[in-house]
Amino acid sequence: MSESYAFIGLGHLGGNLAASLLRNGFAVTVFDRDPAAVERLVTLGAVAAKSPAEAAARAGNAITCLPSPKVSEAVLAGSDGLLEGLPKGGTWIEMSTNGRDEIVRLAALASAKGVEVLECPVTGGVHLAAVGKITALVGGDPALYARHRPAIEAMCAKSFLMGPIGSAAVIKVITNMLAFIHLVAAGEALMLAKQGGLDLAQSYHAIVASSGNSFVHETESQLVLNGSYDIGFTMDLALKDLGFALDMGETFGVPLDLAMRVNAIFEQGKQAYGGTAWSTQIVKLLEDAVGTELRAPGFPAKLEI
Repeated sequence: MSESYAFIGLGHLGGNLAASLLRNGFAVTVFDRDPAAVERLVTLGAVAAKSPAEAAARAGNAITCLPSPKVSEAVLAGSDGLLEGLPKGGTWIEMSTNGRDEIVRLAALASAKGVEVLECPVTGGVHLAAVGKITALVGGDPALYARHRPAIEAMCAKSFLMGPIGSAAVIKVITNMLAFIHLVAAGEALMLAKQGGLDLAQSYHAIVASSGNSFVHETESQLVLNGSYDIGFTMDLALKDLGFALDMGETFGVPLDLAMRVNAIFEQGKQAYGGTAWSTQIVKLLEDAVGTELRAPGFPAKLEI
């Protein structure tokens, strides 16, 4: 492949994205604070680096998938950060979820050092990232997007160029806001079915075939019905993204009544189960309140393709 990449941030999502690059023949240099995460990628053919700067200097381009704008800024511009290793004309591809103002500001820091930037948050879930079928939402220069499109398409089945830097942040926050609203609604729907005396497995399939279906119901409701809740995404991350949505609503002058209510529910979920609990456990608040579990046989503990 003509381009090689440093990949920084090898968690549930980033590790799968980096693995897709390797499977498709890209040269990848990796760094993460978790040695086990690095080792998993090395066994697939990646080269390990001792810092983001070293990884970026070796590769010439860098991809990040990190948990917050604060961490992204530290990896980009901190001591031994990407900007100490990326050459002028190199590219930083930010696949983390950020607010619009954050990614615009961070892109300006990179641009001042001669580094080009694409924002490329992804949507669809860790299970789709594991098999290269996740969707990329891209913001940036069209020519730069074309240059790195082979790598993006190695990781993602679909990609949408949304406009200049900041555009992808807006649509990503919108999609996540919808997902959390749908998750709370799906839990309420299943509880109504349970308390109404219906078979929950049959109810799940009936909703899938109905006008009330959603991607979240098709996927995350299965984990609720199994009891694992294991979506690979935490309460803290959900609250971060809902916070971005509420900030955008205020900035753009859009009342977000549903998002505000769902944010409050997730605050309750964090208080009850902790910030590292899976976001799907938000449905457990309803189970605990009613005093019954939403369980049915035949559903997986983890999502599969």
